[in-house]
Amino acid sequence: MMRNKVLLLLFPVVLFFACSRSEPKITYGTIRLVYFQAADKPEERFSFFVLPDDDDGIEDIADLYLYHDREGLFWHIPAEEWVTFEAEGKTWIGTRSLAMSDDESLPRGQFRAVLIDKGGEKSQRLFTFDAPEDPRYPFPFFSITEGRYLVESGYPEHTLICYDGEGNFVTTQPLQILDGTVASLSLPAGIRGIALWAEDSEYLSSALTDVIAIR
Repeated sequence: MMRNKVLLLLFPVVLFFACSRSEPKITYGTIRLVYFQAADKPEERFSFFVLPDDDDGIEDIADLYLYHDREGLFWHIPAEEWVTFEAEGKTWIGTRSLAMSDDESLPRGQFRAVLIDKGGEKSQRLFTFDAPEDPRYPFPFFSITEGRYLVESGYPEHTLICYDGEGNFVTTQPLQILDGTVASLSLPAGIRGIALWAEDSEYLSSALTDVIAIR
């Protein structure tokens, strides 16, 4: 009889732990400023990613928010709109296209990221982002004419973003020499268009040109 009483006492405890849920955590996060080519002036976008940690699995996470409390702003990134990528065996989630309405400049300063799982559990983390209010460098110039390419840019680092004939991303390729023949780039077969990604790692800002056909 005593053994049965012990089992009855233990059962609710086992059930409690089996049904418990863990709150999601934001292990790390990044905010970067990206300038996109536009007719009048470069348009600002935020690239915002977090590294989530949830014992119930990443598929249990439902929503990601980014708040700028001082300005009363927030962006909602639901699970179905995430961009994901793998790095060192871990999955990052986020977006590359946060923007203001009417092409206004994005705010700087303190941001607050909030992660919510399907059970309503949440966690948050603060970030500070202080990119210069004005670009440190003019928007880069990129052209291809008669089999030659030309880049005019003050950014420290440059990468080519390569696409196939259907406009699908294929690969990236570092660019060291800013003037030369397209043939000297030794691009993979099937590449039909390239864009220039210019980056300033120190100030977490980049610029992305339009895609240019190479043939």
